[in-house]
Amino acid sequence: MPINSDLVHEGFRVSVIIPTYHAGPVFEELLASLQRQTLLPHEIIIVDSSSADGTAALAQRMGARVFTVLQSEFDHGGTRNYAAGLAKGDILVFMTQDAMPDHEQMLEELVRPFHNEQISCTYARQLPRPQENILEKLSRGFNYPDQAIIKDKNDILRLGIKTFFCSNVCAAVRRETFYEVGRFPEPVIFNEDMFLAAKCILSGYSIAYAANSRVIHSHDYSLLQQFRRFFDNGVSMRNSDWLSEYTAVGKEGSRLLRTQLQALHQQRAWHWIPRLIAEMAAKWIGFQLGKRYELLPKPLRVRFSMHRKMWDKLNASHASSKGVSKSI
Repeated sequence: MPINSDLVHEGFRVSVIIPTYHAGPVFEELLASLQRQTLLPHEIIIVDSSSADGTAALAQRMGARVFTVLQSEFDHGGTRNYAAGLAKGDILVFMTQDAMPDHEQMLEELVRPFHNEQISCTYARQLPRPQENILEKLSRGFNYPDQAIIKDKNDILRLGIKTFFCSNVCAAVRRETFYEVGRFPEPVIFNEDMFLAAKCILSGYSIAYAANSRVIHSHDYSLLQQFRRFFDNGVSMRNSDWLSEYTAVGKEGSRLLRTQLQALHQQRAWHWIPRLIAEMAAKWIGFQLGKRYELLPKPLRVRFSMHRKMWDKLNASHASSKGVSKSI
């Protein structure tokens, strides 16, 4: 079914942007679900990293605008910036290929906060898949509660870096503001969504958590995958010194642990406590090593990382920035 690009609902034209790589059989369901939304996308833009499973061809058949990049060229920030430059809408909605709308009002609820001109960015609630383990369900519930909130500069003393929390698993930003604050950073291995939200807030805008906009999205990560994911998290934070002053404020990690321990106790799921402690340890060690990645041999940096193909770009960028510093 072709996309109805003529419908303008609630005064917004929405461009949905999805980077893909081997999106798999559920991708067709995602595209079909987007085409059933009460707020129809003006366009769906797919930037595919040279998939070999027919992802690009499927997206074309479903009416999306499809662009292809080499897998070696993918960058969490740069690829999304490239797609944004191709978009025609005034609202840019960034999604991932494994996020599934939970209802047909998902896009409508995601853009509704933009009627407040102070809001520059919104992000959706993420619900865990039914088969996920109890720890993943508790984590999603902690990070994505059922109560909508608006965050701005006034929340930094209370929330610290959590003020900037945002996930482009499903998030929207005004196109004008996206360019005003300098787009996503690039190259970036992790946290490109949080960095964009931080730039919006520090520029005087607000961001909204649109709890009534819901997608189904979760992961069953192993301990090693958690370590690698948080290693990349630490790397991204080390390369973003402008945010370092906000990391010491707020105690979200310890609050999450207390919340999960309390829930496990209430549900008499005590056998999950060793797994929870192991996960927290894997995350903490990975994050601390990531923040100190420059002390590690380059082969270890790649081995510890979840996004290994990013390191050629990161190393080149790091070498370039050091050269600039020396020349200055």
